[in-house]
Amino acid sequence: MEKMLTQYKKLLEKIKENMKNIKYKIIVMSGKGGVGKSMITVNLATAFSFKKYSVAILDADLHGPSIPKMFGIVGEKLGGNEKGIIPVRKWGIDIVSLDFLIPSEEMPIIWRGPLKTKAIMQFLGDVYWNEKDILLIDLPPGTGDEALSIAQNIPDIDGSIIVTIPSQVSEHVVKKAVTFSKKLNIPILGVIENMSYFQCPKCGEKYYLFGKNGGKMLAEKMKIRFLGSIPISPEISLSGDIGIPVLIKNKNSEISKIFIEIAENIVSILNPSSHQ
Repeated sequence: MEKMLTQYKKLLEKIKENMKNIKYKIIVMSGKGGVGKSMITVNLATAFSFKKYSVAILDADLHGPSIPKMFGIVGEKLGGNEKGIIPVRKWGIDIVSLDFLIPSEEMPIIWRGPLKTKAIMQFLGDVYWNEKDILLIDLPPGTGDEALSIAQNIPDIDGSIIVTIPSQVSEHVVKKAVTFSKKLNIPILGVIENMSYFQCPKCGEKYYLFGKNGGKMLAEKMKIRFLGSIPISPEISLSGDIGIPVLIKNKNSEISKIFIEIAENIVSILNPSSHQ
């Protein structure tokens, strides 16, 4: 027991030292599944990279890792040297995911809490993240083991991004993620509303398929910022399927401009002097 406690303390110290090299540590979360957290993580990371920030992603969704698929790097493997585990790099972004360590994409991760906590702590402490401006951590749905492991073991998390869709059902569940951040003293950077509307490519009319302004109303009720709206778009769906982020595929598209604007908004919150 004493040996395990000593190892745990050493790993905590290692995490603390490792995280010193990362300027901003941001979690992307939602109490609700299926709202597009991974898609938003991927495209925000790309937007930050376009703005000349050095970026890394930790895919902390251990049971359903989708970041590798969205970057077109399924089947890649993590490297290693004397400095630690070396992330997979794509489009200038360093990526770590449990998906890189399993033998096939069909293999499920059937783990209880302690194993999940250990895996996340090893990713935080044993990966050679190098010096980075931004680390985005893509969390699974809910506020369970993975979210708690990240929140309790990363010193001085700079903020959380809360992802929702406009429906009242989503709002009801997503409130729990907001409360989670507040209880653990994680600054909330704001809410992003995904699947906000569908805009007809022929006539330009907007259709609010899941309700209207749910994200804005959630932000107002919980007294937090509203960062922006992402429409429903075949472009986003296709980019995930083919493994090319929308900003890489077409940086001048309307969707790409929305992500860049949201990224700029987040940077101005983290570092107000950057927009003075």
